[in-house]
Amino acid sequence: MRSKDRRSSFCEVRTCAPDQWNSRITFFRLFFFSMIDGCTCIHGDAAMQQRSPSAGLTLHLLLFVFAIAGISAGLSVHASAQTPPSAASAESYILGPNDRIRLKVYGESDITGEYEIDNTGQVSIPLAGHIKAAGATTRQLEKSIASALAKGIVRDPRVNVEIAQYRPYYILGEVKKSGEYPYRHGLTVMDAVASAGGFTYRANENKVFLRRSGASAEEILPLNAPVPVFPGDNIRIPERYF
Repeated sequence: MRSKDRRSSFCEVRTCAPDQWNSRITFFRLFFFSMIDGCTCIHGDAAMQQRSPSAGLTLHLLLFVFAIAGISAGLSVHASAQTPPSAASAESYILGPNDRIRLKVYGESDITGEYEIDNTGQVSIPLAGHIKAAGATTRQLEKSIASALAKGIVRDPRVNVEIAQYRPYYILGEVKKSGEYPYRHGLTVMDAVASAGGFTYRANENKVFLRRSGASAEEILPLNAPVPVFPGDNIRIPERYF
């Protein structure tokens, strides 16, 4: 009867538990209750009654530990599933002036091609006109272009937008070749310095002034760890004074 009561209590707890934890908690509890049932079948009720209180306490403690482990694992999976995408991923990337997109409109070869977002943040598409692209993701831009084309002569337009080339970044100050450079994934400030020919002899190699694209002020960041660079960033290497 004791084993049966435990199983009834277990079913009630399982019903109330969140779905994402059920599988892990159920596995461990079923495992231990099956062990208890096995002992009952072999030794009978008398053997179960003769089990010492310390053994019962140990079993309950093990059940508790494994249940907590299952819950913790469920929380970890849930947290990782909600981790936001990286800033440089194509899906979440926010388009801006000088980004170049690759547009494909199925069945419309005259529209399909590469287009650059101008300084006003718009992109000019045949039969769609000027579409605001700056501040949008590629998926949002797809919807805007499809909506504009549907108002014209294109029926049920199927549109796909990809990033053909990211807008450049800029590096100034105490580097040998300051200027505009093409962006690539995983770029750091030290990579940018290398692309610009390295530091000059006057450079302060311990810090960098970095203004992110769209920001109005510079950040001062140390160079003792990799500093990521994103499209449109402005990098300034300061001069040392001693």
